[in-house]
Amino acid sequence: MAEASLPAALHADEARLERITQEILATGTLDPRALDRILRRHPKGGRGFFSKREILRHLREKATAGPLAEQRLAEQLRTCPTRSLSGVTPLTVLTRPHPCPGRCVFCTSDVRMPKSYLAQEPGCQRAEANRFDPYLQTWARLAAYRAMGHPTAKLELLVLGGTWSHYPGPYQRWFLLRCLEALEDFAVGCDRRGQVGPTIDFTALRPASERSYNQVVAGHLAGGRRVAQGEESASWAELLAAQQRNERSACRCVGLVLETRPDCIDAAEVLRLRRLGATKVQLGVQSLSDPILAQNQRGHDVGCTRRALSRLRAAGFKLQVHWMPNLVGATPESDREDFARLFSDPAVRPDELKIYPCSLVETAELVAYHARGQWRPYAREELVGLLADCLASVPCYCRVSRVIRDIPSPDILVGNRETNLREVVEARLAAEGRPLREIRSREVRGRCVAAGSLHLADQVYETTVGEEHFVAALTPEGALAGFLRLALPARSAAQAELRGAALIREVHVYGSSTPLGRRTLGRAQHAGLGTRLVEEASALARQRGFPRLAVISAMGTRPWYRRLGFSDGTLYQHCGLA
Repeated sequence: MAEASLPAALHADEARLERITQEILATGTLDPRALDRILRRHPKGGRGFFSKREILRHLREKATAGPLAEQRLAEQLRTCPTRSLSGVTPLTVLTRPHPCPGRCVFCTSDVRMPKSYLAQEPGCQRAEANRFDPYLQTWARLAAYRAMGHPTAKLELLVLGGTWSHYPGPYQRWFLLRCLEALEDFAVGCDRRGQVGPTIDFTALRPASERSYNQVVAGHLAGGRRVAQGEESASWAELLAAQQRNERSACRCVGLVLETRPDCIDAAEVLRLRRLGATKVQLGVQSLSDPILAQNQRGHDVGCTRRALSRLRAAGFKLQVHWMPNLVGATPESDREDFARLFSDPAVRPDELKIYPCSLVETAELVAYHARGQWRPYAREELVGLLADCLASVPCYCRVSRVIRDIPSPDILVGNRETNLREVVEARLAAEGRPLREIRSREVRGRCVAAGSLHLADQVYETTVGEEHFVAALTPEGALAGFLRLALPARSAAQAELRGAALIREVHVYGSSTPLGRRTLGRAQHAGLGTRLVEEASALARQRGFPRLAVISAMGTRPWYRRLGFSDGTLYQHCGLA
């Protein structure tokens, strides 16, 4: 194409994009065939097709249709729609490689990655591309979500990568500060990625047979300290200020998730996690059998796990545990018994669960066990049958987030390589007529909800902390539109701020994430359901004689709780029940 004709061609493409957006907005339900017909009528440059991202970009840049039209168009064109169908948009970032206190035989040791992670995992590739820098990772992920049509107003920030509690305190504060600064900048259209300074490069690192993962990574960190000296540090005051600014941001953190080990959790760590802003903790439990933990060199016993979960629950954290079948020494039958203990033991009973069947990866010590015949992967039928029995037994108050670790098939030497294993297991259960009760299988997701038709159901169960109430908002068909977790402690809390209070641990309204302050007909979000759930929690707590109600709120949800009458405490928000 001649240079002189290029502007005219670009103008023609913009005109085609405008016609495409108008036709899409005029269409009711946009199925793939309808979209294909529209795109064929208006080819890009006279040939080929515009992408969904190009269409969304055009609508945002021209701003001719208004925010409601943009929201509707984004919903019509959204790629990977399930990402934001649980009420919030998850945003995952990884910490840089760091020495780990564990010696687990099943754990991978890729020195380019945080312990237990592999370079080919999608999240790891994004982290490496952004040099493990928290600002770069957060900003880039927000941009990707916006380009895919996902809302970015309400975000659950998941910080993964090794054992969080083992990272230096200044690094932890700096990491979270920079994530929040990226949310703040993205919300106002400010891109400061070009101002990010040099970071320690891990891409060229390779394992050394004579040195452990910890030795290789620690040595590299010491050598690279000249580059990052003074950069990876922030004060508590700086982090607190960023948390307060996020309360008013158009990109709010409505949940902060950190992952660690049971043997890192004591009273001081619980308090520190809360000061950092965490509302959910992922805990690597792996097994509830002391012999299995010992054979796999986990480094702690079941008693340690029970104490850690009790401490975290008493402080209001949502609890997501990781459980691994097929460990060294386990059998399908012993795994069934072990899984049952997750929910029969009052000290455990997690709110969320990730199931990670053990796989053999090259850099794990498990390779030697396999070579000696001391470990074998379960056959496919064994594994599918086990997971089917496990999923069918999960109670209604727990959400199963994963049934398989996202390890790329080329990295797995032996063991399961089916990435759709959950789908296979759920199909088996459906064929056998065995219903699922866990949360994920019952969410309303993108379905329309008539708020007036919802009824509340209260599931009560005991824990080592006291009485738990899982108050669910259900449609007439039994789909889950939202829920609230309320703890009624049986004894005085360790933290003075929580003494004498009933404690809301979570309020979650499902359905497609809706922008802040906007009501949409047929949506569960912003239709008063959250307020109704809190009112029910207040009534339950009042009936049991509690003088006040506390909530472990995220920085982005504090304004909402204030509107409901809660006032700010040091680490929690509170409301009197007189």
